[in-house]
Amino acid sequence: MSPQLLVFGDSLCFHGPEGPCAADDPRLWPNVAANALSGQADLVAGIGWTARDLWWSLTGDPRVWADLRRVDAVVLAVGHMDTLPSPLPTYLRQGLRYLRPDGVRRVVRGAYLAAQPRLSVVMRGRPRVLPARLSVSYLDQSVEALRALRPELPVFGMLPSVHRADAYGRVHTGRAEAAAALASWAARREVPLLDTPGVVGEHVLSGAGNPDGMHWGWAGHEAVGTAMAKLVAPHLGSGNVG
Repeated sequence: MSPQLLVFGDSLCFHGPEGPCAADDPRLWPNVAANALSGQADLVAGIGWTARDLWWSLTGDPRVWADLRRVDAVVLAVGHMDTLPSPLPTYLRQGLRYLRPDGVRRVVRGAYLAAQPRLSVVMRGRPRVLPARLSVSYLDQSVEALRALRPELPVFGMLPSVHRADAYGRVHTGRAEAAAALASWAARREVPLLDTPGVVGEHVLSGAGNPDGMHWGWAGHEAVGTAMAKLVAPHLGSGNVG
């Protein structure tokens, strides 16, 4: 039987060089990885998703519960957005969408987006969207839940990607700490990690990706998908597939 991958992710999973794409676009890295394994990928993702959103999806989405009965591997492709500067607390930043009337929302959101790059620089990237200790905590709870449900199910993760995004003042002071914390956690939990910056870092930092300086071009998706397939393949023994 062909292997089935369940990928939890953020916009790096479904944004191409010109913007967001449908989850079944074969050029997106989850589908590149699945195709290299002669299988299929199911993507559960959202813009700005963090390790906390992974946990909420895993515990609150009945579609995920159904998928978990039949998938052969799970990829926790989150943690990238956790490391970004967040001058406003998450609950306030995300709450801007609920402001009314519409004119007020547009003005306030525009002002925040204009201020965000400068505040990211002035505040040296602090606070971050999610502190490293919380990212690790949510990932750990997720892996514990997955292994309680399916002890034989292989689970994989990713080290945080890099960016050169003007929207964040090109500030990324939180990445190194988060990467070290995730690597230490993954070693303890025996969760294989993809070295995302090692695969796609030059692509992003050279400006070859999306003009926003964060998301990847198709060459980046191809490289990440191919690398992820190589990471996953040895763990898809006959006891895991199907």
